[in-house]
Parts: sequence; structure tokens; C-alpha cells
Amino acid sequence: MQDFKQQYPIHTAINVAWGEMDALQHVNNVVYFRYFETARIDFFNQIGLLADLKVTQVGPVISENQARYKRPVTFPDTLLVGVSISDIKADRFLMHYHIYSQSQQAVTTIGSSQVVMFNFKTGQKAVLDGQLLEALHKYSQDD
Repeated sequence: MQDFKQQYPIHTAINVAWGEMDALQHVNNVVYFRYFETARIDFFNQIGLLADLKVTQVGPVISENQARYKRPVTFPDTLLVGVSISDIKADRFLMHYHIYSQSQQAVTTIGSSQVVMFNFKTGQKAVLDGQLLEALHKYSQDD
């Protein structure tokens, strides 16, 4: 687990809830997208993106999500969702998620989201500003 935390300096702990399991007695596939969202919002808070959104009205929207399920997760468990960045462009970037099960001591799920910056005042795509670019590069797999 220590290696996981070093590889993903921004990671979010999530406790699996009993109600997230389905009739097959494992966490339902759609719940993972909520886990991704929780980690994404935590990441954005930690790099200051959501605070900037309140001022600039420029923020992230998701244009695509993807998940690959490697191992089933069951209650009880605590998951760590590690976030990294790649494919940084003028107006978008790709977020990667790795979900690590503390019970299984293994990565159970990987996924990604295409994030596009959007100006909510104009209704148009927006470019990444310098401060955001710097933060994204800090957690980039491309560098």
C-alpha cells in the first residue's frame, strides 16, 4: 500500500457501503463511476480548481468515462482511489484512476475520464490557465 500512496500522491479513501453491492454480492459496476467522481472532486479541491471555478466560472466537464474491472470488491473494504493525469492539451486532459483494495492488497479497478475545460458564462470550451497547467503537470504520467 505504501508503494501505491507514493505512486499516487493524491488519493482518496472510500469505505465500501453494504448498499453498493448488487445481487451477485459484489460492488455494482456503476458504483465505480461514483468512486471516480469522489476522487476527481477531491483532486480538483486539492489543486485549487474548484475554488477558481467560483471566481472565473471556468471549470471541468466530463466528455467520456471508462472503467476496467479486474477484481470484484465486496463489503467490508476500504478503497484508495489514486489519480494521475496524462494527455494534457490546450483545453482538456485525461484523468486516470486506480482503485486499490485494502482487504485484497491489490488494484481492483482502473479507469479514466476525459476532462474538458468549459466556460459556464459563455457556454464554450476554455483553455487551461497557467496555474492549472502547472498543477496538472505535477501529477502527469507524461512527464
